[in-house]
Amino acid sequence: MKFLTLFKRTVGILVLMMVAVLFAGCSSGKAASKKVVHISYWHVNAQTQGGASVDALVKKFNKTHKYIKVTAKYNPNMYQGLMQNLQSAQASGKVPDVVQVGWAYMNYFADNFKYLTPTDAQSKFDSSKTFISKNFTTRTLSFAKDSNGKLVGLPYSLSTPILYYNKTMLDKYGIKASSLSTWEGVSAAAKKIKEASGNYGLYIQEPADTWAQQALQLSNGAKIKKNGKAVFASAAGVKAYQFYQDMVVKDKTALHTPWAQGVDDFVNGKVAIAYTTVAQASHIKQSANFDVEAITSPHFKGHKATVPVGGSMLAITAQSTEKQKAAWTFEKYLYKNSSLVTWSKGTGYLPPTQSALSSKAFKSYLSENPMLKPAASQIKTAVSWTSFPKNGLQAEQAMIDARDKILSGSNVQETLKSTQEKINEQQK
Repeated sequence: MKFLTLFKRTVGILVLMMVAVLFAGCSSGKAASKKVVHISYWHVNAQTQGGASVDALVKKFNKTHKYIKVTAKYNPNMYQGLMQNLQSAQASGKVPDVVQVGWAYMNYFADNFKYLTPTDAQSKFDSSKTFISKNFTTRTLSFAKDSNGKLVGLPYSLSTPILYYNKTMLDKYGIKASSLSTWEGVSAAAKKIKEASGNYGLYIQEPADTWAQQALQLSNGAKIKKNGKAVFASAAGVKAYQFYQDMVVKDKTALHTPWAQGVDDFVNGKVAIAYTTVAQASHIKQSANFDVEAITSPHFKGHKATVPVGGSMLAITAQSTEKQKAAWTFEKYLYKNSSLVTWSKGTGYLPPTQSALSSKAFKSYLSENPMLKPAASQIKTAVSWTSFPKNGLQAEQAMIDARDKILSGSNVQETLKSTQEKINEQQK
């Protein structure tokens, strides 16, 4: 009996040990499947243009998602700088997982980088398969489609250029905001400001792109690209740039300086009027110590105001399925209403989803921040930002170089014509 009892105890202990080992194996397997996935997010948002909001959103995501950790990396020199860094990353085999791609480089990105389309991500990782159609309009999605009609990324930030003005200064010199609806009216106001105070009348943004200058040409009836070719050196395009050059070089009523300095000069009261993105609205409102207001983009007499949509899309460049799934989860978090409103408040960008645009929180923010209203009204008729598929980085740089040469006094027609020919040769 003692032997039998001892035998039963021994068997019982062995059984318990086997069960323990089995559960330990299951537990370790479960833990292994729940390891933390680290992904990187590359963006272009400096602290004066939403950097703090990016940090806040990433911090909140990391706090609420135990098994996904996002590291955000700021890329200077705007979208051009990010594309250049992405080129180097792809060459080294160490690409980020989510990238913010500016509209000017959408076709270039699609032709030169490996990425997972939003449609494929939704198909692989979403059970409902309706996230894209529920959140984005056909028109908004069109901004993120390449020349072949394929959806490359999801629209994230939408903007248009608007005209900010120092109301305190304009009132002092008897200039009415209604006179600024045309570029001719802006020029007249700038001359009056210069003569009366010595301050510059106008600054048009000059980052590492020609978005604002394209808006200037479009609003004189010019086109930037037609049938895949650059056509901005037309008579209308030359006339718009000549007008711009005259203000800078001849009349010295407009300022030619890098973007950050130009915006700083505006908020410091050294420039009366600034033509720049609505994404600067929060920074301008917080920094200016005078009454500042904004109106829609001006147009040349005899033409209508036409502006290219600014901003960016989010694209998934993660290569492993594990990281692609994490990247899709992070993107969906960024498109939640609460996240998009946080993003808009920190930047001035307009939300890309219908749900966020019509949300009570955004409408309340819009009513409290009237400088966003001109941009919101323009987004309905904005055109796509010109994007060249081949040698897109070189094409944009050629237009930037042309801008800088013209604003330094070079012949407008010759500069635009040679630049146009150079870009078209690169597209062959």
